[in-house]
Amino acid sequence: MTKIPSYDELPIDPKYPANVAWGVFGEEDNLGTLNFISQENVAKASQNVKKGAVFSLNWNLESPDPPLFNRTRINHHIRDRANDAKKFDDVYDNFNTQTSSQWDGLRHVCHMKTGIFYNNVPGSHITPGPDASDRLGIHHMARRGIAARAILLDYGRWAEKQGKTVNPLTRHEYTVDELEQVAKDQGVTFEEGDILLVRTGWMATYEKEGYRLPELMDLSSPQCIGIKACQETYRWIWNHRFAAVASDAVAFEAFPVLDWTDSCHAQFLGGFGLPIGEMFYLEKLAEDCAQDGQYTCLLTSAPLNKYQGVATPPNAICLK
Repeated sequence: MTKIPSYDELPIDPKYPANVAWGVFGEEDNLGTLNFISQENVAKASQNVKKGAVFSLNWNLESPDPPLFNRTRINHHIRDRANDAKKFDDVYDNFNTQTSSQWDGLRHVCHMKTGIFYNNVPGSHITPGPDASDRLGIHHMARRGIAARAILLDYGRWAEKQGKTVNPLTRHEYTVDELEQVAKDQGVTFEEGDILLVRTGWMATYEKEGYRLPELMDLSSPQCIGIKACQETYRWIWNHRFAAVASDAVAFEAFPVLDWTDSCHAQFLGGFGLPIGEMFYLEKLAEDCAQDGQYTCLLTSAPLNKYQGVATPPNAICLK
């Protein structure tokens, strides 16, 4: 459809639940808000590459250690192909695509109020069995590829300058009003198809104090800083037409989730078809942005091309 409805105009059909974007990009769509990225967006985004600086947004596959949410630790095996120390390959065992830096794909969490996934896809299409299909599989993102303008909002540095006492390793909520203030102070404005990156300071704090996490919290349900899950957040995200969102924290929303039926995971993934990035490594990018005052860049991401996959490491870089 040519006209994109506002948040308060959703849904486009009364047969769908309130405030979901099902059908906005077509009933068979598997890409969700990535559809906001046009060829014109990508060409314009390339203009942000001015000095040739490259920043990887991918954390160590071994981090965090121990893994959170009861996820598995990757086991790496290097194989000597001819037992002569001249040719090698390697094998990963227990590789959970969501243990470290990740995109939550559209199969990860449903629209919790209905139990249905983005664009009216039932869980039976995802669960292995007779009704299984390729709907919403991560391979759709992979075969499209992601390239777009990214905007970094450095909430961590902004909060410190404001004299706010924030411990990213606790359940601290920041609001969209605060993000608007960060954007204003950084001198950035948003455009349709942007990828929103939020640096909270979680990863920097983890790398200093992460060894204490088993003493501080239940690692199966860790606490972390994140955006407040509420109607104001959902409205702000959708109306800005972001293609995706990501942060350096273990979850984009404040965690643990208080009500899964009213959560960013349920609304973004299940309601909007909006990919969520978590544990993106933003430290070096943020340092450079603070130095030169340019908080926009070209972001590229190559998700794993795994048929019917749920999630993926981002394999993402930013160029300035």
